[in-house]
Amino acid sequence: MSTIQQQRPITDWLPITAKEVKARGWSSIDVILISGDAYVDHPAFGTAVIGRIVEDCGLTVAIIPQPNWQDDLRDFKKFGKPNLFFGVTSGCMDSMVNHYTAGKKRRNNDAYTPGGEAKFRPDYAVTEYTKILKQLYPDVPVVVGGIEASLRRVTHYDYWSDKLMPSILVESGADLLVYGMGEQPLREMLQLLKKGVPFHQLTMVKQTGYMSSDGIPKNKAWQDVTLVDHQTCLADKKKFASNFKIVEQESNKAQARRILQDTPQGTVVINPPFKTMTEKEIDASFDLPFTRLPHPKYRKRGAIPAYEMIKFSVNMHRGCFGGCSFCTISAHQGKFIASRSQESILKEVEQVTEMEDFKGYISDLGGPSANMYKLKGKDQSICDRCVAPSCIHPVICSNLDTNHSQMTELYRKVDAHPKVKKAFVGSGIRYDLLTKSYNKKGDESLKEYLVQVLKRHVSGRLKVAPEHTAPKTLKIMRKPDFKHFKQFKKEYDEIDKKHNLNQQLVPYFISSHPGCDVEDMADLAVETKELGFELEQVQDFTPTPMTVATVIYYSGYHPYTLKKVDTPKSKAEKQKQHRFFFWYKRENKGWISQQLKKAGRPDLLKRLVGK
Repeated sequence: MSTIQQQRPITDWLPITAKEVKARGWSSIDVILISGDAYVDHPAFGTAVIGRIVEDCGLTVAIIPQPNWQDDLRDFKKFGKPNLFFGVTSGCMDSMVNHYTAGKKRRNNDAYTPGGEAKFRPDYAVTEYTKILKQLYPDVPVVVGGIEASLRRVTHYDYWSDKLMPSILVESGADLLVYGMGEQPLREMLQLLKKGVPFHQLTMVKQTGYMSSDGIPKNKAWQDVTLVDHQTCLADKKKFASNFKIVEQESNKAQARRILQDTPQGTVVINPPFKTMTEKEIDASFDLPFTRLPHPKYRKRGAIPAYEMIKFSVNMHRGCFGGCSFCTISAHQGKFIASRSQESILKEVEQVTEMEDFKGYISDLGGPSANMYKLKGKDQSICDRCVAPSCIHPVICSNLDTNHSQMTELYRKVDAHPKVKKAFVGSGIRYDLLTKSYNKKGDESLKEYLVQVLKRHVSGRLKVAPEHTAPKTLKIMRKPDFKHFKQFKKEYDEIDKKHNLNQQLVPYFISSHPGCDVEDMADLAVETKELGFELEQVQDFTPTPMTVATVIYYSGYHPYTLKKVDTPKSKAEKQKQHRFFFWYKRENKGWISQQLKKAGRPDLLKRLVGK
């Protein structure tokens, strides 16, 4: 336990025990939050943000972190009934991604638990927690949110059970679902409830979803779009695939439609999202009075790995306009970038430097993609009409302002802080935005940014994600042709050599992605070998709810074209593809020779293995 933790009163944290509630002098609690994560009072942990917003709205709030769901359920009962509602989240990760590898093997650790211990949350945590609450307090509303609820808001494929599942509203029995980043809908909900509006009348709050069995309330401001119903999706994979195009486009529109989907239990209603948070709104979330520390209750249980990783980092923005087909960021955080003000970021940097164990190194100045801070459309009216899932694929949108000067300016200001020895950019960088061959209209600010990053903000290695080399696989991934990565590497090497940096470029790659076959993996092995890489940052594709790639994996159809796409599914196929990453290992060379001879590709064999 740190000295600062020992010195601070327990009331600096949101309460997680009845004793702490009593210390605050509260006779009742308005909102009780239940999370699959340990409670870390830091803006990178969603439960802390939601709790602080409830507090900021003048209401009382308590948290039940990682309740035991296998005993007499005393954890769920310790605060009694909330005055308004229970809020439920699995935590910062989908509980199934948290628990299982791409090969469906159970993980033996959990980064969001003290000591990294596993088994402190259930599978399908949102559903499990909600069912318990409905059993104990059937008359108390339950609001579900966070990434697990957000990405399971309509019919979706669940990789771990290998079946199509209805909306999590159906599975859990929750009264309301908040999708995406929850600050805006939460604040509106709390304002209405404080005015005396009954909970069941919160059906017009944007960015929420609910079940209706007695008709859909009319809203003149919204248009409706109806998805293929759940029962039809079960019977027809192609029709299921067709739903995703609608869901993705409506998630990213400035003026979205309300989504309706029928199930045997009633109609799932998904209200349109709020507009992207303004600078003032996102600053308000990050400027709340966080202690930036884990709750003192965990002091004897060991460090929380996820916190240790980000404790000296600063998140500059949210959202990603890359639209990669295997990624859930835009489905959850949105396509348009919500950027904090420089003042808010520099204020947080100051807070980090005041932490007692700060040694002068900020681990990350970043976001989902580090170099998207402050990037947006030149003409907002064009963005308002856009339905494209990506602003940079298949080409960079002519309306996108890719000037990086505001990022470079901010990095330099952080760099100049007297207590900061070095501020790293640990988040991945979109290399395609920085590459002349791809970003043809890019200005001089791009090179200035890259030089600044390489000279001042890299810890010996720069992470980028070309993801693959084969054109047809990259097209499905919504990633640029590999020739542009080669051009980026050339530009990178020139800067590295000129400034005598001797830093490593680390590319990330994925195997077994929809549309990828063994020859594509052989192509990847050859291309990366000839660039001098022996790969280490690699992974097998994991289907997660609400991505293009997952829809293809399950249905066999691309949701935008409804054309068939082959996908490796069996364990043997996946292992075969993954093995090509490690062509340089002696035990793989004979096997690779056999595979390429069988495929009739002596050209690849010669380039990869030699004679």
